This record gives sequence, structure tokens and C-alpha cells, in this order.
Amino acid sequence: MDTESWKFLRSVCILSFLLGSCFVYQSLRVVVAQEDTKPSVTLQVDASYGAGRPIPETLFGIFFEEINHAGAGGLWAELVSNRGFEAGGQNTPSNIWPWSIVGDQSSIYVATDRSSLFERNKIALRMDVLCDSNGCPSGGVGVYNPGYWGMNIEEGKKYKVAFYVRSTGDIDLSVSLTSSNGSLTLASENIIASASDVSKWTKKEVLLVAKGTDHGARLQLTTSKKGSIWIDQVSAMPVDTYKGHGFRNDLFQMMVDIKPRFIRFPGGCFVEGEWLSNAFRWKETVGPWEERPGHFGDVWKYWTDDGLGHFEFFQLAEDIGAAPIWVFNNGISHNDEVETASVMPFVQEALDGIEFARGDANSTWGSVRAAMGRQEPFELKYVAIGNEDCGKTYYKGNYIVFYNAIKKAYPDIKIISNCDGSSRPLDHPADYYDYHIYTSASSLFSMYHQFDRTSRNGPKAFVSEYAVTGKDAGTGSLLAALAEAAFLIGLEKNSDIVEMASYAPLFVNTNDRRWNPDAIVFNSSHLYGTPSYWVQRFFAESSGSTLLASTLKGNSSSLVASAITWQNNGKDYIRIKAVNFGASSVNLKVLVTGLDPNVMKVSGSKKTILTSTNVMDENSFTQPEKVVPHESLLEMAEEDLTVILPPHSFSSFDLLKESAKIRMPISDSSSTSSQKV
Repeated sequence: MDTESWKFLRSVCILSFLLGSCFVYQSLRVVVAQEDTKPSVTLQVDASYGAGRPIPETLFGIFFEEINHAGAGGLWAELVSNRGFEAGGQNTPSNIWPWSIVGDQSSIYVATDRSSLFERNKIALRMDVLCDSNGCPSGGVGVYNPGYWGMNIEEGKKYKVAFYVRSTGDIDLSVSLTSSNGSLTLASENIIASASDVSKWTKKEVLLVAKGTDHGARLQLTTSKKGSIWIDQVSAMPVDTYKGHGFRNDLFQMMVDIKPRFIRFPGGCFVEGEWLSNAFRWKETVGPWEERPGHFGDVWKYWTDDGLGHFEFFQLAEDIGAAPIWVFNNGISHNDEVETASVMPFVQEALDGIEFARGDANSTWGSVRAAMGRQEPFELKYVAIGNEDCGKTYYKGNYIVFYNAIKKAYPDIKIISNCDGSSRPLDHPADYYDYHIYTSASSLFSMYHQFDRTSRNGPKAFVSEYAVTGKDAGTGSLLAALAEAAFLIGLEKNSDIVEMASYAPLFVNTNDRRWNPDAIVFNSSHLYGTPSYWVQRFFAESSGSTLLASTLKGNSSSLVASAITWQNNGKDYIRIKAVNFGASSVNLKVLVTGLDPNVMKVSGSKKTILTSTNVMDENSFTQPEKVVPHESLLEMAEEDLTVILPPHSFSSFDLLKESAKIRMPISDSSSTSSQKV
């Protein structure tokens, strides 16, 4: 290569280097400029000793209402729907839905009659088998029950089937769990008995072990023996339920993971009824399950056998580790009321219900509880008089009668009024007032300040029902969850007046949505949590922790944040929670003050972020984890924590408080002695 060519090539290389450097410099300037355009907000947290305010032990809990088949066909693990044939009414012959016939009219005739053994539920099913072993179809004839949109039968699992039977002759009855169309038998046992053994009502039980899996299975009772057979009170329960107490394991665990401090039950509107004749009456839900009459819940339009009754609700609360809050009817439904002068039977029913829970085993109603296997009383510290009927004609008069009677008999019980006392004082005595809010996402987000100016005198607030509803919510959107998260942070900051809060509704069986949205969605075999469910998990440590004073500085109109401190396994933590309700990322700098750097320091522990690509994203059975929190290690430089809050996100940052390592100067003498050792 000649000298001129070499000079030209060198010039080209130098020029290329300069142009490349310029491009990189401009690119870096763009990146820096983009970072700088993110709004910057500072959260200052005062973590000084004694500066925080205790959060009530009871702040966050759950509300269970029998709605959307939450209990019947849900949490209560009973697989048979309409087990006593009572759902069709007391006039016979009646509709036996969802029971259906195996066979045809030439081989079997089925009808209900009033021959049951049990006084409170007189309906039984009569099967007239018209064929015999030579003329019956293969497999016999009879009836089957598909449960609640299919029974979840799993290979290797055990199922206890129990029912009552009588007959005019010998019986040879096959009890089977089959596939949805009956073509495949998953488990089967035969019950053979002589006419003398079954001439009167007799209870029969079999234990079935499934040899296959079917999420839409059914229970069949079939025979090829000619004659008349009556059956009643048919039950099929998985042996594997929570602690053997009858609760579906996976749904129960979803509740436990929220770490609820209370559970409000059994409703809601379910307690009121459209008419008093269909209201939930606790006395009809205790005792042996086959003696419970069941009832039609006319608000949510379905029958419940009431296997999940008064006793089971208290057992549920204890198993979860949550304080029970019993809501009872106060003589008022959606459409009719009992005058105050005539309300004493309802008052006595409430007093009896408290005695059932708290009375000793020798008391009238405590003995009923004891007969059900529970000698020691349940804990009951809270009751609610009615639901959403403030302003009804006889509400105040009825309430006063209930209040005085309960306080006289049980002065330690805290009583909840369902009149809102957040904006003006109540005109009647109460320990708590009930506050319900269902609204749009933007409205609920702005209600972060709802209780800022509420009087701190008088009864405390119980926000027993809250949720975003309508178009913003879909069937459980991220947008709804973010607004709810902001609202909960507001409740957390106002927990000197708000002592309890719960989302509503908790459960929905996807086959019978009576309300949208809900926290936990399920069918017979699967489930998932909506984003609103996952928001509640962020607050699992809040009850009983300490609220730290915190202040947002900067353009924070779309931000809500709080800070708490709590202990876990002997270690002290600070949790920062922040909702970014806006469409842009935000740089958040957290300044923790009040800690002596020579004694205490904070270090990163964990960050958790709930967000998605679209604010209307939802979870589903096909994508159950589309919108769920994601955890990762939180790193911070010394005392400086700067994080990016993604658009439309809910984030938490856990900081570990630990002793600062003080380095002592080493003297010459100590150094010398060390060398000698």
C-alpha cells in the first residue's frame, strides 16, 4: 500500500470513529433525557422509635356470603346438589332437579312423596323399577346427580357416600361414581339387603375409591331388581377436606393465604332475604345434616341444603384463625318488616344464636353445639344487627331492642350498626358502624382520603364491603385492583378510626355468576384469584403492625403510598407500598429517616410488583396467572432506595432493619497482643 492510500484509509477510520462516537453520545443523551422525563417523587418515611401508630389487630379480614354458589357447590365440599329432594317445594310430586333418571319410562317411574323419616324435610324420592335383570338395560335403572355442574372426582381419592333407603322387598343397589354421560365407571359398590332390613328407613354408607379422574362426574344409584325403593338425604363427600371439617381444601387455602383477622358471615343480602320467609334462619342450619330442611335464597335465586350452617361458620372462623362476625336478621327483609312491638322472637333468636356459640355445654343451645361434637364454646366478640336496612321504617326501633337485650346478656360483645356514621354521628348507640362502597375505579381511587376528616369520636368504622364495579371492573381487572389498593392504603392510614375492612364478594362459581367482580373464581376442579384477590395479599402483614408517618413530595397526583413496620421471625421489617394509577412510569426515591446510623440501618429484602401490559387485563382458567404479583430481590445502595414504579402498578418494597456494624479502632497494644496470640 502506497503512502497516499495509507493516509486516506487512516482518515476514513478516524472519521468513522468520530461519527460513531457522536452517535453513541447522542443516544446516551436521549436515554438520559428519557429517564429525566419520568416524574420524580420522594417518599419520606419517619422510622424513629415510638413515632409510629399501632394498626388494629383486626384491620383486614374477609366477608363470606352465600352468593354465586360460594358455599353450596363451593367452599362446602358436599358433591350432591338437592340431597334431600326438598328444592322442588313441599307439594308432591315435585321437580327433582338436578337429579335425572337412568333408563326410560318403560323401565322406571320416579316421583317424590312426603314419606321421609325427617320431620323438617318430609320429601323423599320413590323409584318404581318396572324391569328385572332380564329386561333392564345393562347397568340397571335408577337416578343420577351431577352435583354442581359436575363432580370433581380424582383418581386415588376416597369419597364417602351416605343415604337413607327403604323398600317393600329385597334390594340390590349399585352406588357408583361415573363419567358425565355414565359410560365410564370410576368407582362402584353394591348394597344388598333383605326386605326385613330395609322395611323401615335405614342409613347406608359406602366408601368409594376412584379408579380414574373426571372433573364433570356424577353419582348414580341404580338397580336391576324389580320393586319399589325410596331414597332420601343422599350425600357424597370427599374424605380429604380441611381438617376433616368439610371445607374444600384449595378454596380454604386461598382464604388462609390472605391472613384474614376476621370473617363476616353468612351475608349480606342472604341474611335479609327478599322476603322474611326466605331469610337465613340459623336454627334451621344446626344439628345432623340430614335433619336440616334447607331453604331457597330468594335474593340470589338458588337452593341451599344448609350443610354450611351456623356451626360450620364458627368452625370455619376458628380453622382460619379469624375472629367471627355474625350478621343476623333483625326482622327486616328487602320487602317486608316486623314492627318493633313484635320483634322479640327475632331478638330471642339472636340471643339463642349467641348462646349456641358461647354458652357452656349444659346451656339450652350450648348443649346443641355439644351434641354436634363441640364441648367448648366458640369465640364470639362481634355481631351485626341486620344488613343495609338503615332508614327502613322499623330499623331504629328494632335495632334499639336488639342492642339493649344483647348488651344486657353479653356486655362484652361489640355491636355493629349498619347505618353509616362516617359523615354524621349516629342517632343510636353502637360500637361500630358499617360502611359499604361499590363504585368506579377513578372514584374509589379518589376515596383514598375518604376517612381523613371523619370524626375520631364515637363508634369505629367497619368497611365490610368494598369493590370497584361496572365497566372498570369487568370480571376482575387490573384497573379495579389498583383503585382498591389505593383505597386500602387510605384505610390503613386512617386505621385509628377504621378498625376492620373486607372485600366483597369473596367467591364465585363461574357457572352461576350473580355478581361481578369477585376475589376468587372457581369451578368444580380449578380456581384462580382475580387481581383484586392479589391486592389483598399485599396487606397480609398490615393488621397488628405499626403505621409509619410518610409524606409524598413532588407531582404525586396519581400516586398513593404508605409505610408500615412489623416483625417476622424475630426480624424487623419496613414495607413500602405504592400505587401508580397513572399511565407513565414514576421514579420514586424513598428516604427513611429517624434511625441512628450508628445503631440501625436498613437494607433491601424483597420487592413485589402487580402490573400487566393492559390495565383491563384479567386472569382466567386458561391464564390464571396473567395478572399476579412478581417477587424479586430488592437491592439498595446504603440508605438510598430509588425505584421505578411502572405505569398502572401496585408495588411493595420490604426493607430489613438490622443493627449497624460499628467498627472499633484497634490500638497498638491490642494489635501487639493479637500478634502474640
